[in-house]
This record gives sequence, structure tokens and C-alpha cells, in this order.
Amino acid sequence: MGCWPHGLSVVFRVRVRGDHGSPCRNGFCSRVQRKRRMGNWFHNVITAVYTVARGMLITLRYWLITYKDGRGTFTHQFEYPEKPVPVAARYRGFHRYDLTTCISCDQCAKACPVDCIYIGKERVENGKGFKITGFSIDYSKCMFCALCVEPCPVDCIFMGATHDLSCYSRDGCIVDFSRLPVDVSWGRATLNPTAVAASKVLSEPVHGGPNQ
Repeated sequence: MGCWPHGLSVVFRVRVRGDHGSPCRNGFCSRVQRKRRMGNWFHNVITAVYTVARGMLITLRYWLITYKDGRGTFTHQFEYPEKPVPVAARYRGFHRYDLTTCISCDQCAKACPVDCIYIGKERVENGKGFKITGFSIDYSKCMFCALCVEPCPVDCIFMGATHDLSCYSRDGCIVDFSRLPVDVSWGRATLNPTAVAASKVLSEPVHGGPNQ
């Protein structure tokens, strides 16, 4: 077979390039790309304006509700703090933790994006696995994202329905669930400042876990 002249092969390669195999002539491809980028820019601007407007309408709606007759204050609507505040079914409140099933795998601590979960453990003597020596959550850092719940292989940690955990010091924001009574730490809405304060004086966990 003969060989094409070098110049002819270059012309052939240039003409077959372009959008969908068609040659680009007179800057046609560049004009199409500019129009496409401009269209994307307008789309982003419209989406941003719509999103902000929708959020502001929600804010405006709740602001106008405050002027509704007969609305009353929060304490008039709910018997708080004497009774728990009713919350939605999937409300992400303070955690629920079952010390009796935790296997000390550290998956929840590894998944936490703000490193607010601290797990203490030691190997079980004459057995397999570990036992819990401490399971603390620093609620001054926790953002209640629930990312610690999904990776747990034994489902021993959930988001609870406790609405408030008032305290007078930063130390009160650190809750060691291993030193709380099991019915308090695992209850859906039983976590309370009194139980947290009482747990501060305990030196040992109330339960060693399933490997004990």
C-alpha cells in the first residue's frame, strides 16, 4: 500500500475532529460551548434565587405565626420541664445507648465527623473481645448528624427523643453512658441532668458489655 503525503494526512485529521464527528468551521464549536456555559450560569442563578426565596418564605411564615392570637408561650403549650416535650418520630435528640450489647468496635467513633465520641475499652481476660470502660459523648461538639448510628453492627446506639440536657458547666455537656443506669441510657426520653450529675461520681461502668 502506498503512503499518503504528510500534509494530506494532517488535513484529514483536522477535518474529522469536532462535535459529534462534524468539522468545526468558523468557530462554530466555540460558540456552542459559550452558549452552553452561559445557559448553565443562568440556570445556577435561577436555582439560587429560587432556593433563597423559598427559605425566606418559610421563615416569614413562622414569623407571622408568632403574632397569631391564642398562640401562647412555649411553657403554656407544654408542661416543660415537668413533662417531656413531644417531638417528631424521627427527631434527632440526645443519644440512646445500650451498654449491654456494645462490642467496642469503635465504628461510631470513627464515623463521627467532629470526634465527639470517646470509647475506653480493655481486652477481656480469659475470653474474646473487649469490655467497655468508658463511652462518653461531648455534646458541646456533637451536631446530632446521626452518622454514628448507621455503622453500628449491633444497633446499640440510636438518636433519642430527649429535648434538653441543661447544665451549668462544660463538664455537664460530657455524658459517660457507661456510668448511667441502663434504663436511663437506653430509654427513649429518659436522659436527664440529674442522672448525668450522679454518674460523674462513679468510677466503674455499670455493666461490662456482652463479652464480660
